[in-house]
Amino acid sequence: MAYDYSDLAENAQHWAEQACTAGWISPDAARQLTNPDLRSPDSLFNNGARPLIVAFMGGSGVGKSTLLNRLAGKPIARTGIERPTSREVTLFHHHSVAIQHLPEQLPITQIKIAQHEEEAKKNIIWIDMPDFDSTEQSNKQLVLQWLPHIDVLLYVVSPERYRDEKAWQLLLAEGARHAWLFVLNQWDRGQMEQYDDFKQQLHKAGFFEPVIYKTVCSEDVQMDEFALLEETIISLATGHIVEQLEQRGQQLRKAELKQKLQSTAQLLGSEASFLQVRLLWQQQWHETSKQLQQGFSWPMQQTAAYYAEHAADLITHPQSAPLSLWDAWAQTRFDDALDEFILSVDQRGIPAAPFKFGLSSVREKAAKIIQAQTELAARQALANPGNAMQRGFLKGMRACEIFLPLAAMAWVGSQVFTGYYYSNMTSTHYLGVDFAIHSSLLIALTWLTPYFILKKVQPSLKKSALKGLHKGLIQALNLIDSEVAALVETISLEHAGQLKQLAGIVDQCSSNGIEPRLLIDSNSPLTRMLVN
Repeated sequence: MAYDYSDLAENAQHWAEQACTAGWISPDAARQLTNPDLRSPDSLFNNGARPLIVAFMGGSGVGKSTLLNRLAGKPIARTGIERPTSREVTLFHHHSVAIQHLPEQLPITQIKIAQHEEEAKKNIIWIDMPDFDSTEQSNKQLVLQWLPHIDVLLYVVSPERYRDEKAWQLLLAEGARHAWLFVLNQWDRGQMEQYDDFKQQLHKAGFFEPVIYKTVCSEDVQMDEFALLEETIISLATGHIVEQLEQRGQQLRKAELKQKLQSTAQLLGSEASFLQVRLLWQQQWHETSKQLQQGFSWPMQQTAAYYAEHAADLITHPQSAPLSLWDAWAQTRFDDALDEFILSVDQRGIPAAPFKFGLSSVREKAAKIIQAQTELAARQALANPGNAMQRGFLKGMRACEIFLPLAAMAWVGSQVFTGYYYSNMTSTHYLGVDFAIHSSLLIALTWLTPYFILKKVQPSLKKSALKGLHKGLIQALNLIDSEVAALVETISLEHAGQLKQLAGIVDQCSSNGIEPRLLIDSNSPLTRMLVN
């Protein structure tokens, strides 16, 4: 499927705007895609057939205006020996032709229009461009504004100025965008060595066999190739040639857009490079979490002591605020870790802005995560101090503290009752003082032993709180690690999506869609006028 350049430029612009907003590319990189150049020869007209646009271009004093006057058969372009001679754009066309859309921001006062009645030249608009090597900056701006709207450029030089550096640089910059005819004017003062040298220069610029005409602009009637030049231009003024040039212009603009998109894609980094990001964070967080745990050792001792002293208040007043582990030192270490991670990402050619945006929320949440997890774990530890074995043993001792004295008292009672019963039936004496003392001691021991054991083996609230704080800290650090890992994964998916969108536009730029009849045949004279 063939895509119009304007649609591709709009797609590229939309992608660049959202990619810039998301931080994937810089504003400067986005600007390369958000201001597409939609100027072309056909943009001067409404849809449908249009004339061929031919422009005379060259330095001052080479005779461009004289050649246009000779084509017109009358003086329509200003000529002279002063530099710069041409300070305006001269349009020469058939009276039935009208340009519907002049280039934007073009000063109308610098356009001169002349018309003719020749049917043979009806399908041609001739333009005499200002001298691009002029010291007048406005002249150069006029040339640059009009160049995208030209089909065929008549590049006029003279034997003295065919090596002009400014002209040569413009030729190299604009070479591929137009069809070119070359005119070595003022040939009455030229030599074949100059002609051969000029042809060799054009060959280096990419013209395999450039079309060069030698013309004379003196009043003396001399034989030159002006008639061949005129005949060639008229032969190009067909709808078929114009359509071929339009299609070629579309393909060139697509190729330029494709190159810009591919250059922009390199700024995003590859998917393989994003695989290293996860490893970078794991390495960074391993060192940082180790450093934080070491730094929290003393604050956790203080916090555990506070919990132990205020355990009852924490139970009766759950909303009471305990000490906070996260301080300025911890925040600084954490910020340094994130900054170093972002720097490592940037050094590997991966856009760092999405990570900066995403990690900003983690910076703010870290303190809350640490506080919430450590406080919860400490409260849970104080609610159930010690380990499972200790809690089971203490539970057994509490049961013994109740049941052992009861069992002892039951046994003593049974002995008293039995002794009393048998003392009435026999001559045996009733229980004496020794029994009373021993039974009292037994009851006391069965109560005091579990009591003292409970006192001695009761878990330390400070140790329990410290253990809970350690557990909560590990959970909090793992949670922060998970937050960043999830963010990295999300950014990786977004990056893959950006590359996919960009690749889709690049593929659209690569689609040809040119009809076979519009392909320029290798035997066509037009091939000699195009850069190979």
